[in-house]
Amino acid sequence: MKIRTLIVDDESLARERLRQLLQPEPEIEIIGECADGRAAVDAIRKHSPDLLFLDVQMPELDGFAVLEAIGTERLPVIVFVTAHDQFALAHLTSMRWITC
Repeated sequence: MKIRTLIVDDESLARERLRQLLQPEPEIEIIGECADGRAAVDAIRKHSPDLLFLDVQMPELDGFAVLEAIGTERLPVIVFVTAHDQFALAHLTSMRWITC
């Protein structure tokens, strides 16, 4: 069974690079890409991905707002992607998510 994967990033080059890195992996199926948080919420609700590559900082609805919008019952495995690690760390320490 393939891992249904959704890529969310407002930068088209970042989405392209993630797609290039994931494409050779036979167990990964890229089911879609989103360029903003609102589209991501819709895609997650519609497609129920197993794995989500999620940009932290996006205009309008950032990655953490996406997670709040979908709720914990629909939560896929999440890999945060960001060029700004200070934003990710600041948000993660203030949230009530289990992190490893």
